[in-house]
Amino acid sequence: MNRFFIVAISCVIALFCVNLAVSHPQIQQQQQQQQQQPQQPQSGESPVTQTCLGCICEAISGCNRTAICTGEVCGLFRLTWGYWADSGKPTIAGESPTSETAYANCANDAYCAASAVQGYMTRFGQDCNGDGKINCYDHAAIHYKGGYGCKGDLPEKYGNVFNSCLGQFLKT
Repeated sequence: MNRFFIVAISCVIALFCVNLAVSHPQIQQQQQQQQQQPQQPQSGESPVTQTCLGCICEAISGCNRTAICTGEVCGLFRLTWGYWADSGKPTIAGESPTSETAYANCANDAYCAASAVQGYMTRFGQDCNGDGKINCYDHAAIHYKGGYGCKGDLPEKYGNVFNSCLGQFLKT
């Protein structure tokens, strides 16, 4: 994993990303470049930016590390078994994806869960809001509504938290 990814996920977990990113020049520069080039990622690149992962996490769970498994969802990104399976069944520490604990272990691990989100967006990435681009707004819709039903408005609370978070990064 690249250094920026590790730092970004660590920030998300600690809930300091918004303040850190607003003041860190390297992150600001990357965000400005991403705003100027919001098209599909090149082959081999992750479709979801670190900022976007952080804002999806904030909107879906408040990045609550104590939210392990509740009902049919697990972890910071509140992943279902189906979402995890559709993402390619990433695992941690070489665990077999067929293991009974592979889904929960991955969903409850910030790095593995982020990898699952990346895999899901690689598979289902699409322009959900009709603006001609696939960007963070689309990823947030896909994450919440699924790969086959991402069009339309997001639920108010999720959308408000997501937009507020992302707005912090888009300020210059």
